[in-house]
Amino acid sequence: MLEPEADLLLVNGTIDTLEDRVGRTDALAVVAGKVAAAGEEALARRGTGTHVVDLEGAYVMPGLLDVHNHFFLAGQMDLFELDAPPTLSLSKFLEVIADYAATLPDDGWVLGGSWGSGLLSEINTSEALARLDAATGGRPALLKDDSKHNRWASSRALDLAGIGPDTPNPAGGQILRGTSGRPTGALIEAGGVLVERALARLQPMPPESLARSAARGVELLHSYGITAFQDAAASLQTMRALKELDDAGQLDAWVVTSMQANDFIFGTDPLGEGIIGHREETRSEHHRPDFIKIFLDGVPPAGTGAFMEPYLESAGFPPCHCGSTTMRPDELEKWLLSTAERGISAKIHCTGDASVRLVLDTVRIIREAGFSTPRYHIAHGQFVHPDDVVRFAELDVTADISPSLWFPGVISEAIATVLPAERASKMQPNRSLLDAGARLAGGSDWPVSVSPNAWEAIYGLVTRQDPSGQFPGTLWPEQAITLEEAIRAYTTDSAEAMGLADIAGSLGPGRSADFIVLSANPHEVPIDGVRRIRARQTWFAGRKVYDETHMAAPAARL
Repeated sequence: MLEPEADLLLVNGTIDTLEDRVGRTDALAVVAGKVAAAGEEALARRGTGTHVVDLEGAYVMPGLLDVHNHFFLAGQMDLFELDAPPTLSLSKFLEVIADYAATLPDDGWVLGGSWGSGLLSEINTSEALARLDAATGGRPALLKDDSKHNRWASSRALDLAGIGPDTPNPAGGQILRGTSGRPTGALIEAGGVLVERALARLQPMPPESLARSAARGVELLHSYGITAFQDAAASLQTMRALKELDDAGQLDAWVVTSMQANDFIFGTDPLGEGIIGHREETRSEHHRPDFIKIFLDGVPPAGTGAFMEPYLESAGFPPCHCGSTTMRPDELEKWLLSTAERGISAKIHCTGDASVRLVLDTVRIIREAGFSTPRYHIAHGQFVHPDDVVRFAELDVTADISPSLWFPGVISEAIATVLPAERASKMQPNRSLLDAGARLAGGSDWPVSVSPNAWEAIYGLVTRQDPSGQFPGTLWPEQAITLEEAIRAYTTDSAEAMGLADIAGSLGPGRSADFIVLSANPHEVPIDGVRRIRARQTWFAGRKVYDETHMAAPAARL
């Protein structure tokens, strides 16, 4: 029986399939969007209708996977919001706000960010609020910090949300106040949701903007060589936008979404069973709504990460303050058990070691109940008690890591101000997790991170240093991993974690022809050069979806 001729044939390059049975090859044949053959067998598939791509010696590998991002928010920020780096001083950030606000109508909302979480004490004053009001020209403003968990609102935005001196703190959040008792505009966790809801009521995003934001987010990911990803906290609106794009033949990525079970930062509606009920109607060829997302704690700089030992009193926290989880153990067990019964996996946000332990304890109960197939991700998990490291592999729990959130930078510096130095310096025990047999899956948490650049993250995993060079030092260097291990975290291991191993992560026969042509071979450049690698081309299902010579690069940041 004659094999079908190739639709696409890659020749004259180094093609690293990351498939054990194939390894590296110099030719790859694609039929109907899937890998059909490699090497001599691929060359034999050449026919009169085959499109042949001469790689001219370039290095090719599978498309990268990002196990944790918020692509829709990133697309929205790129198209419609202020997008400033979190490294700015307060004065410089206010200057940027003033320039941006001047482009808006008098009643337009100033939205976006980001302000560095280390600025919280400066922002939490009536004087800073007055400066924000002046910079915005009296407009309503809602600005996110670098974690996207906390907000800074102008006086006009506070008024529109009905927040005043007598407004009680919402469950799971705080409205910070000055000595006079009046709100300063600094809103912690669910405190910001009050303004998010006012924004959604007064200035709802039209459906066409939802689809545009989703499409732009995917387009930007393509420019970084990412062809599959997991939305770490999807709303029903995002899920519907993905379905709309896919039905129109415009979703060129594998997307796994995590339906929000609870929410303390986005103002999402519906939540929990309300969004799960729409799961199947939004499923499509490339969209898989297969996870729930649980926020089990907050973030350390705000004192909302849940730890076994206290925060520093010198940072302004009360004695013995350890933070707390958002759910009791029985509540978390109920969620994981009820979703496991329906074949739904879970991604669980944990930043403190106490929340990590609660997840592991609960997953043990689920596994002992006989549920072996649901996938469980501990998202972030910067801090893991040494006794819990081995439990990741024992319980088949994936460590969902976002390196840009912990290698030397604004977030790690902010964490160092609220935790004792010995604890703050022991973030992300990646070497220990791998040695214990755990799976590491690489994410970005973009746009919490400045970009979804996996090569910068890979550099950070290997060196434990800041790839931008802005922040000196090395964070817990004993936990460095190898280049090969780091690449697996953004390819094969992420594919397994997301439930995509049968179609993505490698270029074995039958898998989707998702691949990237790189500017350099990561195995042949010094490690310092890895952080500068870029995608020259990105292909999805045998179709070119990004070419740096023909498409604009991501917009430069302020």
